[in-house]
This record gives sequence, C-alpha cells and structure tokens, in this order.
Amino acid sequence: MEVLAVIHGERVRAGVFGDVVRERGHRLDEWSLAWETPLPQPLDSYSAVLVFGGAMHADQDDRHPWLREENLFLQRLLMLHMPVLGVCLGAQLLAKAALAPVYRVERPEIGWFEVELTEEAAGDPVFTRLPQRFEAFQWHFYTYDLPGGAVELARSAACTQAFRLGDSAWGIQFHAEVTLPQVESWLEHEVDDEDLEHLPAGLSEATRDRIEGWNELGRSLCGSFVEVAERVAVAA
Repeated sequence: MEVLAVIHGERVRAGVFGDVVRERGHRLDEWSLAWETPLPQPLDSYSAVLVFGGAMHADQDDRHPWLREENLFLQRLLMLHMPVLGVCLGAQLLAKAALAPVYRVERPEIGWFEVELTEEAAGDPVFTRLPQRFEAFQWHFYTYDLPGGAVELARSAACTQAFRLGDSAWGIQFHAEVTLPQVESWLEHEVDDEDLEHLPAGLSEATRDRIEGWNELGRSLCGSFVEVAERVAVAA
C-alpha cells in the first residue's frame, strides 16, 4: 500500500507509526499543506492517511490559512471513506472536518495521564488489542466534541481521548506515535510560556522510564489500523 502522513512541523513526524507502516511492506509519504506543494502522488493512489500533531491550534485559521485547505482535504477523505487516523491536532482537525466544535480544554494535559477505554472500544478493530487503562503521553491545550454519529472509544479525566467515525476514520488525542528523541526535541525546542505553566517536573525522566512500553502500545494500535486499511485495499 501507499500511505500518506500529513504533518504539521518538522518535529512532529510519524514516529513508531512510520516504522510499523514500513515493516509491513508499505510505502510512507510525508506531506504538509503548509509546504504549498502538490501531493507526492494522486490521492486515489493512497490506501490510508495518518494525520499528526502540531504546535498550532485547530481554530487558528487566521494565523495558518492553510488550515482551511486542510479542513477541505480531510472532508474529502471522510467522503471517500478512506482509512484515516488522526493524532492530537490531527484528531481535532478530523472532528472539525466532521463539523464538531474544537475548543480549549479546561485542564491542558502535558505529560503522562491515565486513559480509560469505553465499552464500545472492545469491539473496535483498532482498539481491541489495547488494555482497558493505560498511562498515555499527552501534549495538548484543545479538545473536541464528538462528531455526529461518532463513537467515543476512550476518555481521560480532562476530555474525550479517542473516537471512531463511520467504519474508516479514527482520532486519538494522545500521542501514541512518539519516540523518546521526539519528546526530547519538543522539550528542547517547542516549549513556550503557555507550555511552561503546565509542564510537569521530571517529564524527560518519566518518559525515559515509560517509553518502551508506550512504543509497544503505539505499534499495536497502528498495526491494527494498518490491518483495517489492508482489508479495505484488498476488497477494493
């Protein structure tokens, strides 16, 4: 399969998700609407799309006009029923493309926070292998309402953490794709005054302790998503 990764910054990349895609014998293209360049290949040549995070917020169309184009792009993916998985900002943008509100969360989450699956996650093809509760790496100030017809798959104490829309679109608020070098690069280059208010002490050390198990969970989640895309591609 050809898989497209939509990115929103040089330090917010595919991480272990990219490893999973390539290990299963598929090809991964990275692309950003902010680059103002065409897709590497025609959209119909892709079998799945991954939409990653970014330092911008989902409602900042005035600062990042290309977000309007991305909204139309994601709406097209939803209309085509192409398998798509959004992560953090990517999940918020998917919800927004499905006409759900996105807004500031009352309690921002930066660091490790407990996430619990809903009952509906047990029968979901992407979430079925995940534990009922797990400590998830987070870095977000925004959340979303569930789009009409969406199924909530996970929650934290602060907000919804995952959803499925139809049979081909998923969003996760937590960063299941991150590697230790990614997190360390965010701590070195991406921390601003807004982040500092909510940045926990010892985050780098805590991440070193937990990242191996976290990467196993991320690989499992992405592997399940890729399996869904493979089944769709075979049936097409």
